[in-house]
Amino acid sequence: MAETKTIKLVVTRQDGPDSQPYTEEFEIPYRPNMNVISALMEIQRNPKTAKGSDTTPVCWESNCLEEVCGACSMVINGKPRQACSALIDKLEQPVRVAPMKTFPIVRDLVINRERMFNALKRVKAWIPIDGTYDLGPGPRLAESKRQWAYELSKCMTCGVCLEACPNVNDRSSFIGPAAISQARLFNTHPTGEMNKHERLDALMDDGGIEGCGNSQNCVRSCPKGIPLTTSIAAINAETTKHLFKKWLGM
Repeated sequence: MAETKTIKLVVTRQDGPDSQPYTEEFEIPYRPNMNVISALMEIQRNPKTAKGSDTTPVCWESNCLEEVCGACSMVINGKPRQACSALIDKLEQPVRVAPMKTFPIVRDLVINRERMFNALKRVKAWIPIDGTYDLGPGPRLAESKRQWAYELSKCMTCGVCLEACPNVNDRSSFIGPAAISQARLFNTHPTGEMNKHERLDALMDDGGIEGCGNSQNCVRSCPKGIPLTTSIAAINAETTKHLFKKWLGM
C-alpha cells in the first residue's frame, strides 16, 4: 500500500432527504495511517472529483475519532461500521462509502437517528431520579452483575446493529436490538428495576421483541462486541414470565 500514491473513493451522495442518490468518484493523495474520516477530510479540503470537476464537500458526522461516540457510522465496502476505525491500509480499493439505509438520509452520509432515540425513550432507558432529595451513595451491584452490565453499557447508539438487522426497515416497526439490550441493562440496576414492568410492557407491544427474527447479524456487527443476542434471549424470557404474571394477576 505504501507504493500507492493515491486512494480511490466512491461516495454515495444525496443532496437532501427528497433527492435521488448518486455516486461520485474521488482520487486523493495517500498518507500512511489514514482512516476513512481523514480521506473525507482530504476531499473537504479539495472538493474535486477524480475527473477534475468541481463539486461540493461531502457531508458526514464525526466527533471523538476513537470509536466511542458512534457518530461516524456509515457503510464502508458494504459493511456498516465506524469510519474512524476503518483504516485505509486495510480496505480494498476503490473504497466505497455510503450512508446507512435503515435511517432517513439528511444529506450525503448524514443520517437521522430519531428512530433509535425514540426506541430508547419507549423502553425508558434511564434511571428515574428526580433530584429533589439526597439519594445517598446509591445501591451496590454485585460484582458478577456489574461485569456484564458494564458490557451492555458500552452501547454508543451508533446504529450499526439496526443497519445490519434485516427486521429493521421502513416497513417494520421493530424496536431493534440496541433498545432491547438497554432495557436489560436498566432492569438490572437496583433503582431501575423499580420500573422494570414498564420496560417489559413496552417490549411486549407491537414492534417490540416479537419482531426479532434471530438472524444474529446484530451481535456480529456491533463495534463494541456487546452480547446483543444474549440480551434478546434474556428479555424474551423476562417478557414471557411477565405475561404469565399479568394473566395470573400477580
